[in-house]
Amino acid sequence: MRKERIGLFGGTFNPIHSGHLRAAWLVQRKFSLNRVLFIPSYVPPHKESADIAQPHHRLKMAELAVRGLPQFFASSIEIEARGKSYSILTLAKIKSLYPDAWIFFILGIDAFLEIETWRDYKRLLEECLFIVMSRPGYCLSDAYNVLKGKYRDKIGEVSNSEKIEDKSFSSFRIFLLAIETLDVSSTEIRRRIKEGKTLKSLVSKEVEAYIRENKLYQK
Repeated sequence: MRKERIGLFGGTFNPIHSGHLRAAWLVQRKFSLNRVLFIPSYVPPHKESADIAQPHHRLKMAELAVRGLPQFFASSIEIEARGKSYSILTLAKIKSLYPDAWIFFILGIDAFLEIETWRDYKRLLEECLFIVMSRPGYCLSDAYNVLKGKYRDKIGEVSNSEKIEDKSFSSFRIFLLAIETLDVSSTEIRRRIKEGKTLKSLVSKEVEAYIRENKLYQK
């Protein structure tokens, strides 16, 4: 019986939008993930806190965004910790919940290029797998320039036709995946809210309604 595959998609999600959902769907389909956990951070270690909605609002928006979508779930694991959101701590908690599963961190190449600034990043690379997605304005192959030695040798690019089998995880730990991203960002959404513009197609109807009802991002 194949081991379960769990994808961890962390971020500020300020707010969660259609670009996040499309990226997660492409990754889920490509790697046959049994579930993808969207994990809003409580206090992002690498971001300023100005203009970031309160944690409970960002979690609720994530819950609304994934409602009814198979394999997608919102997780409160970092928000409940009520501290800075370090991936190594989150991983330990997830592994206790899914001790027999393959665990994948899903992130963009822009975030991966800063991985040496993460707490205990080498241990993180040993204890889970990474799916690194392309992002506009970044070169996916730059991932090879970030890590050295045995970690660099564990990076592999995923072709469109390739089927990801469990045996692949003995050869590679970091998978580079080129995806077609949507031209949408949380920054643009917040700007549109301040200007009173529609969010149609950028976020779900439920998320937009929640933003309006709670007057988020309007100051």
